[in-house]
Amino acid sequence: MPEGPELHLASHFVNETCKGLVFGGCVEKSSVSRNPEVPFESSAYHISALARGKELRLTLSPLPGAQPPQKPLSLVFRFGMTGSFQLAPADALPLHAHLRFYTAPPAPRLALCFVDIRRFGHWDPGGEWQPGRGPCVLLEYERFRDNVLRNLSDKAFDRPICEALLDQRFFNGIGNYLRAEILYRSAGRLLKMPPFEKARTVLESLQQCRPNPELTLSQKIKAKLQNPDLLELCHLVPKEVVQLGGKGYGPERGEEDFAAFRAWLRCYGMPGMSSLRDRHGRTIWFQGDPGPLAPKGGRSRKRKPKGTQLGPEDRKEDLLLSRKSISRTRRPKKHPKTIAQQSAGTSLQQNQGTPTPPKKGKRGGRPATTGHRRPPKSKANTQSRETGGTSAS
Repeated sequence: MPEGPELHLASHFVNETCKGLVFGGCVEKSSVSRNPEVPFESSAYHISALARGKELRLTLSPLPGAQPPQKPLSLVFRFGMTGSFQLAPADALPLHAHLRFYTAPPAPRLALCFVDIRRFGHWDPGGEWQPGRGPCVLLEYERFRDNVLRNLSDKAFDRPICEALLDQRFFNGIGNYLRAEILYRSAGRLLKMPPFEKARTVLESLQQCRPNPELTLSQKIKAKLQNPDLLELCHLVPKEVVQLGGKGYGPERGEEDFAAFRAWLRCYGMPGMSSLRDRHGRTIWFQGDPGPLAPKGGRSRKRKPKGTQLGPEDRKEDLLLSRKSISRTRRPKKHPKTIAQQSAGTSLQQNQGTPTPPKKGKRGGRPATTGHRRPPKSKANTQSRETGGTSAS
């Protein structure tokens, strides 16, 4: 699922590709999308984007003199599992482009498309950030930190730290791969933060941390960079992903855009790391002791080293679960009869399972042969029937 850095990279993409482009006409929605229609039409408007945590706001701003006269309209997007923005020729739209903004003529028409393969993404024409989400870990670090430390009495912090990190009321922008990387880097090189340690226990110690007043500003910054605490890492680790450029975490395999991201990962889905399911069914990757609140009966699985790292889609929890459910519903196709089975003298079977030996003196439900009398029993024929003849594999 796209996380905070991916939303910020998407906003950068929109602002860079739409810079200087003039859009015009109606906003077009696909017929299969259940999201609301976008009531906007203008002869000339610009598009800009801003990300906050796991949301992105797209603003449509009419140019002076554009018809009909109207105010700017903002749409807030949540990307779901596979949402992204693409710019494509208007006559070659990408598949699953569920919302489309077209450039104005006469230049060759382009379309900014919100592409969402699985259709879990959502847009809201009201333009307001979703209520209840906390400050952004990337853009509002001081507010984010204060919001966490002031609310440690909340029952969310009774949970393991790995589960608390997914609560968007406090960690807006943190998702599955980020929590693994943050916890992995949150302690010394030899001792990693147990993912199932109680969140309040981990965070209460940060309330007492006060920087040395005798240090200069540059010394304080240097000290933070050399030994960041957990909340600082919630800001620094996503920032690293944004600085990588490209698309961050995504489902495509083999694209150069994701090479830097795959090389950046240290823990999530990496060889030698252990994994457990939290109470929401999400897989947490870690190293060492899982901690006192680890699920009872949960069996830690360790990823064996391989010659090459798996692509991001192989580490994506929801896609893995989806593939498993699909594989359960697909039934294997029956193989056609082979030439050997159709040839004379080959015993036929009613199904592909283990054959039932025929009973003495009865045909045992065997189909009658046409044009030939049943040959007399012989030792060879009896043996052939009991072994089932040629296997239908």
